[in-house]
Amino acid sequence: MKILVIESSPHKNGSSNLIASSFTKGAKESGHEVTIFDAGHSKVNPCLACDRCGMDGACVQKDDMEKLRNLILSSDMMVLATPLYYFGFSSQLKLVIDRWYSFTTALSAKHMKTALIVAAWDSNDWTMEDIAHHYRTLCRYMNFQDIGMILGKGCGSVSMTKNSGFPEKAYELGRSL
Repeated sequence: MKILVIESSPHKNGSSNLIASSFTKGAKESGHEVTIFDAGHSKVNPCLACDRCGMDGACVQKDDMEKLRNLILSSDMMVLATPLYYFGFSSQLKLVIDRWYSFTTALSAKHMKTALIVAAWDSNDWTMEDIAHHYRTLCRYMNFQDIGMILGKGCGSVSMTKNSGFPEKAYELGRSL
């Protein structure tokens, strides 16, 4: 299976990318081909809402989303990896999600497998409710098949994350595919 991991943290060596790398290791050990796209350090502009794409055409913007679109449409599975920003996706990942608009028809027709990886400083029980709900809504709307969520509460620093058990859970999710 071709798996695309979209990392979206501005911290290349931060907690969400650490958890995502554990997932990647497990998936590769199970024989899957994994590609990583670093949305946190790419040039992806916000959607202009011009509607020239008609939800199924080329976007008028020429940025790194062109490459990402091709990667997404040629993959069997997409993993969204993000730090928790005010109980939602990072702005870097939200830009990517909003730009799906130009290929919503093709993307939703794929019935793509997806997973969500999140790292948050906060460890309250309710910390991940909103992002999990948003992700499930995306899955329902886009006809995605949710494979799993790694919701890393209490992962405020890399050392906290390493000791949290979430990297191991992500590794096991990757291995289970």
